[in-house]
Order: sequence, then structure tokens, then C-alpha cells
Amino acid sequence: MIYRTTIRIFIFFLGSISFNLGWSQEDLDALLNELDPLPPQEVIATFKSGKIINLHTVERVAAGNLEMRISHRFGRIDGGAYTLWGIDQATIRIGLDYGVSDKLAIGFGRNSYKKIYDGFFKYSVTKQKKNGFPISVVAISSIAIKSLRFSDPGRDNYFRSRLSYVHQLVLARKFTSRLSLEVVPSWVHFNLVSSASDQSDIPVLAAGGRMKVSKRVSINAEYGYRIQLNNDAANINDFYDSFSVGVDIETGGHVFQLQFTNSLPMFEMGFLTQTNDRWSGGGIHFGFNITREFVLKH
Repeated sequence: MIYRTTIRIFIFFLGSISFNLGWSQEDLDALLNELDPLPPQEVIATFKSGKIINLHTVERVAAGNLEMRISHRFGRIDGGAYTLWGIDQATIRIGLDYGVSDKLAIGFGRNSYKKIYDGFFKYSVTKQKKNGFPISVVAISSIAIKSLRFSDPGRDNYFRSRLSYVHQLVLARKFTSRLSLEVVPSWVHFNLVSSASDQSDIPVLAAGGRMKVSKRVSINAEYGYRIQLNNDAANINDFYDSFSVGVDIETGGHVFQLQFTNSLPMFEMGFLTQTNDRWSGGGIHFGFNITREFVLKH
């Protein structure tokens, strides 16, 4: 504090003789910034929600708060008027996220898709700062538990065969007040696969972003590229990369997300590795997310 005060007094006296030196006020301001730089400030609101569409962002539920997220994905829109462009069919996920601390959030959800339960831990490693660290980093570990009955109950079936895991690093930067982008390297592991040629581990490089078009509306997009390690892996060849576009609309305590996507699953293992429709084949699904946050602790 004494150091900064001394610098400001020095600049004040320097400014009193600046006319004789031919210096402008801009020159003095630039000199002050070099000698007495502003302290780093955390960048806030990189994204509006904890998910772009399906893909996690660096945002987390505030400590002591509970967020409810209801997600719907309808059938293929190429069903036309007969299925009301997919509205006749629906896949649903209901989830709850809780802020344990300023750095840690946990979440749990139930999916109608394959009757899967999912949960995750989300930890803030570091945050983007003005005049400081250039990106925000969040680490996520999630689990999916398939609760469908085993196809062959007569054989030896194990609970661990129902499990799959996803580990992710979310690397995000808010470039301007309107534009935010992120890259999400991910690793998906299955305890049980259908055949020896299938990949039990699937690396995925995902990315997404948002562009604000007004104070309460933004356009979002995300894409996940699966990395094939075995050319004969059916669990790669029989599925497609996930691609989604959508719009966020903020209305008070709610955030409405409207989207078009080729992915029916809404949990990490599902949409990253088990998307069985493609945009070019008409496999597009309309969907929406609704979030509401509740304050449990002040």
C-alpha cells in the first residue's frame, strides 16, 4: 500500500511538469499502469449455465445452492407430421446439482435412456483472471450405471458390468463479453463391452462455445470427436460424433435452453460415445433444458 501511494504521489508531481516535457495525459496513464499494474480480477459468467447443451462448462452451482435440471429430447424430426416432428416420442433426464463449496459441485440424475443413473464430481482447478491466468480449468469425473435388466439372466452377471466412467478437463476462456469458447479432452471407459474388438476406452476431444446476441439470449454449439484406436471396433463404427446447436434464454431464475441435436442421451458417456443418429441422415432431434436454482444456505 505504501509502495503504491508513493508511486501515485510521484506521478502527480510528474504530471505537474508534463507540459514542459511535452507529455500527454495518455502517456502518464500508460506509465502509471506499468509502474502500478491493476491486481488480477476473476472473470465471471464465462457461460450462463453448467452445460452448453449436453457438454459441461466451467460454471458450477454456487456453494449451498441446489439446481434442478429437466431435459427432454424428442424423436427424429424427419418423422414429419405423423409424429409431430418427433414430439410423440420423448427421452427425459431429471437431475440435481449441489454446490458443496466454492470449488466443488456434485450432481446426480436419472435418464429414461436405457434407465441409466448418472453422477459426477466437478472441481474448479483455477479461474481465468484479468491481468492474470488466461483460462479457467475444471476437472470432472462422472459415472453411469445402467439399470436395464441383463439380457441373459441365466449367466453370471456382475454389478460392475453396469458401470462406465468419464474423466474430463474443461479448458475455457471468455474472450469478450459476448464470446466464450472451451475445449474438453475426455476419456470414456466401459467396464464391459460387447465384443473383444470393441474399445473399452474411447478418447474424445470435445469443444463448444456461446455467442451472446442480447443481454438474455445466446447462441450455443458443441461437438465431440471420438478417437478410434481399433478399426474393427463396432462401438465406434456403429455410432456417430455428437453435434448440437441451440439457444439460451434467461428469464429471471430460470434458464431455458432450446436445441437441435443428433444425440438422444444427455449424460457424458451416452452423448459422447453412443450417438446413433447423424445430421446428414435426417437424425435430428429437437429438445430443451430447463434449470432452476434454489438457495439452501446463505
